[in-house]
Amino acid sequence: MADKKVGGNNDGKEKRRKESILDLSKYLEKQIRVKFAGGREASGILKGYDALLNLVMDNTVEYLRDSDEPYKLTEDSTRSLGLVVCRGTALVLICPQDGVESIANPFITQ
Repeated sequence: MADKKVGGNNDGKEKRRKESILDLSKYLEKQIRVKFAGGREASGILKGYDALLNLVMDNTVEYLRDSDEPYKLTEDSTRSLGLVVCRGTALVLICPQDGVESIANPFITQ
């Protein structure tokens, strides 16, 4: 009689543990800014994250878009969100708040 493995059909392969590509530990308890698929942007204090880059942010502020120009953010028009959980699949950009500046897009013709 053939031996059967208990616990599933693994075929001798070990299940690999998911590793995060980014090391966000240096940004814990620091102000970060994130951009989401669809164009939303927010900033807040990074409280936690996991291997799938789901983020927990506190004191989060969302930057609202200009009603006349949908691609332009208005820095003075914000919405306070508080404590939020951001899904890693929706993230496009994660950066520290300090040292970040907006530059003009050289590919947009006017």
